[in-house]
Amino acid sequence: MKILPGIIFVLILSVLGCKDGKNNYAEKEPLSINKSETGKPTVSFTFDDGSTQDIAGFPFKEWNQMILTHLEEEDLKAIFFVTGQNKLDENGQFLLESWTKNGHKIANHTFTHPNFNAEKNNANVFEQELKATDTIISKFKNSIKLFRFPYLKEGQNKTKVDSLRNILAAYGYHNGYVTIDTSDWYINQRLINKIRKLGFENTAIEKFRDFYLQHILERANYYEKLSFEINKNHIHHVILLHHNLTSALFLGNLIERFKEEGWDVTDADKAYKDDIFKDIPRTEFAGESLIYSLAKQSGNYNNSLRYPAEDSRYEKDKMDKLGL
Repeated sequence: MKILPGIIFVLILSVLGCKDGKNNYAEKEPLSINKSETGKPTVSFTFDDGSTQDIAGFPFKEWNQMILTHLEEEDLKAIFFVTGQNKLDENGQFLLESWTKNGHKIANHTFTHPNFNAEKNNANVFEQELKATDTIISKFKNSIKLFRFPYLKEGQNKTKVDSLRNILAAYGYHNGYVTIDTSDWYINQRLINKIRKLGFENTAIEKFRDFYLQHILERANYYEKLSFEINKNHIHHVILLHHNLTSALFLGNLIERFKEEGWDVTDADKAYKDDIFKDIPRTEFAGESLIYSLAKQSGNYNNSLRYPAEDSRYEKDKMDKLGL
């Protein structure tokens, strides 16, 4: 049964409260971060893809506005890396306009979201994908020349990575690197499946929220610790989230949790001014998050870096045990 929009917001408020998303079951302490040497770690928020569909009873325009409201309440500006194929119709144009009107930047995430580690997705495909979405977003005043690779896959060999980097440069683009990667998309997928099966009112939204917050802060603290070991200072991080239901429901809780754990928050375009984003990994180490690539390039983490860096396989058993 579809939930009426007004009832949705009443349920959200009654279940989630006002950004009070304390983790009620997690026993694992966050990784220790030395915040005394050069201040505190800082995080900014970016969002990938750009869905224009109603989700599990939530009308598209309403759940999209929920994300924008979370950001507005924290006075934060994000960067929205959009795919182009669903941005040409009325809903797609509404989505781009809504983020532009709220002062967020619009960036390029290809047209159809292909994996560039696949042999068939060659340099010609890459160029067409880049150009197609550039044509769409360049009409908006807040568009910027940042490009994010789908799945953070930059090519399966050195020759291809070099080719794709040359194409980006030819069109005036820079890589929209991520320093904190997560599997928020998988938690979102499982949440939607549970709502569709049980209904919103019968879904353990608080447990999903707690798991979401625990997961993202664990990954953020992991990448911050790794980054500090490599760089010897705290950087301005860029986290990859998705334009989805978990962001709509839990982003406010997430921002609050970062602050509670001693992080500063900042606008995404300011974060990209950090010198870390000038430290381009050599082509043979390209792919995954920027911190992952630099750690791999250093040669000091060969026995500890997992591949892929983030994936549903690492979260499935945990969520199964919790009934999520």
